[in-house]
Order: sequence, then structure tokens, then C-alpha cells
Amino acid sequence: MSGYDPTPRHPDPTPLPAHAAPPQQPQPQYGQPQQPQYAHPAPGPAAPAPAYAQQPPSPYQAPPHPQPPAPPRPPRRWLRPALRWGAAVLLLAGAAFGSAYAVTGAERGDLPGLATDGDGRWDYPELELPALPEGKPPPFAPANAGEVHHADLRDLLLPAPAGAEDDEELKTEDGWLAPADFTSVYAEEERKELRQALTDDAVRHIAATGWTMPDGTRARIYLLQFNTGSLAAHFYDEQLAGGISTARDLTGAPEVAVDERWSDKDQLPEMELYVYDEAKPRGKEHVRQAYVVAGDTVGLVTVEAPEEAELVPFQQTLVLQHQLLG
Repeated sequence: MSGYDPTPRHPDPTPLPAHAAPPQQPQPQYGQPQQPQYAHPAPGPAAPAPAYAQQPPSPYQAPPHPQPPAPPRPPRRWLRPALRWGAAVLLLAGAAFGSAYAVTGAERGDLPGLATDGDGRWDYPELELPALPEGKPPPFAPANAGEVHHADLRDLLLPAPAGAEDDEELKTEDGWLAPADFTSVYAEEERKELRQALTDDAVRHIAATGWTMPDGTRARIYLLQFNTGSLAAHFYDEQLAGGISTARDLTGAPEVAVDERWSDKDQLPEMELYVYDEAKPRGKEHVRQAYVVAGDTVGLVTVEAPEEAELVPFQQTLVLQHQLLG
């Protein structure tokens, strides 16, 4: 009977020495990054899935939850008109500011001649308001209660335009006109009452000027000065205004009516302007007339011409004389 032999039948012919150690991995040097022993390959573009792997979606798979639609944006049709209107308002405001600045910034002696070529206006010289005596206020200053024009009344007359000839029929003495000569402007039956009214209201001065243009148009300006503005207004209301829509008859215009083309906006705030036109049928001459009540002074402006007195030069003459009295 044989016993158990523990000796292996095929022993390793090359056994390790007793002092041998397992192999060591190389250690990295200082300052060099450590690399893993087994590095994964760098990611690259994914390879397309094979045809057999591309399966259609399962009909039993739930569809994705639908997103609610975005709320509709409000219409913006109002935006462009609003922008256009806003730009227009800004433009008008800027123009109004510039005009107001130009008017208020002008010196007292600077008045335009209002001469524009091609529209029938007369060529007036550059106008300047006369200098006031030292210490005297303008006619409509708060310190001037009587609204008195302290400047020489003759210096407030509008000068004749270019090409005009002096009116030889207007008899003045150094620019002054006698009351009797002024009343001759009106119809003969009106003169006696007017002369008495001028005496009663104590007219101080009457200054006058006149000229004739090459086309035969005649213009005359009369300025009547009283002691106070209230006396001047009283004289006009009682003697020159013939009623709501008419005025005292002139020699060349027996019937007149208010010119409706003029309104309160055409006059300076401290003054009153009354514009009349000869009623039809007219005679050989057409007469336009207007009154300016400016403080202590009443002005009469007349323009007459054969057949038709042009409106543009009449308006120009009236506006400039109106400004000189302001």
C-alpha cells in the first residue's frame, strides 16, 4: 500500500529566487505630468450607426409634450404714425422757438421793409423807430399811463417807397397839416362837424405825407395826435366810425364797408385796426382806407388808383405804418 506523495509531478524548472521582487513601474521625473498606464483613446466623431440599428420610433412610445404657443404680439401699426407725428411736433416747436427768438431778440430800431420781388409790393427803405427823448417811456410802457408818443410825430410817418413822387396836392408846412386841410379828405357835408370835433377834443398835431407811384396809384397817411389815448379813442368812435360796418365817407369813396379779410390777429395787442374797402359799384377810382388807433394817435391810411387799387401794396403800407406807431 503506497502512501500520498505531496511532491508535484511537474515542478517549474525555473523557480524565482527567494530575494526576487515583482517588477516596479517607472516613476515620473519632477516637473513632468504623470500619464496613466492605460490611456483612453481621444474622442472623435461618432461612427454612424449601422442600418440595422436605425429603428423607426415605436408606435407605442408617447409623443413629446407639446409646448404652448407664444402669445401673439400686439399690432404695432400705431408706432410709425406716432413717430411721424412726434417728429412733426418737435419740428414745429423748434421752428416756433426760433421765430419767437428772432422777433423778441430784434432791436427796437430794426423793422423790415417787407419788400418781396414779384408779388407787387413796393420797395420801402429799411425802417427805424425814432429815438425817444431822454427819460421818456415808449407809448405803451406801464409808466406811460396816457399812452403818449413822445417822439416827433413826423418821424413816425412811413417814408415813401422807391420810385414814388411827392404828392403835390397835399399841402403841408414842414410836415404839419392844418385841421381844415385834413377835413377836406371827407365829403363836403361832413367837414364842418369834423372841424368842430377836432377843436373840442383838442387835437395837438396833424402830420401827413403822400406820394404817387409810376402806375398812378396814390397813397396818403395822416396822423392825428391828441393829449391822451382816451381822447384819441373818443374822437375815432364818435367822429370817424360811421357804424358797425362802415366809416365816415371820404371824398373819393362815398360808400365803404368793412374788409372781412382782416381780423384781430392782424394787429398789435395795444392797438386797434379798422380796415375798409369801397363798396361797389365804384367810380373811376378805387379807394381803400384804414384807421389805426394807437394810444394818443389816430392814423388814416388811404390808397387809391384808377379802376383797381391793388391789395398787396395797400396791406404792406398799412402794416408798416401800424408797426411804426407801436
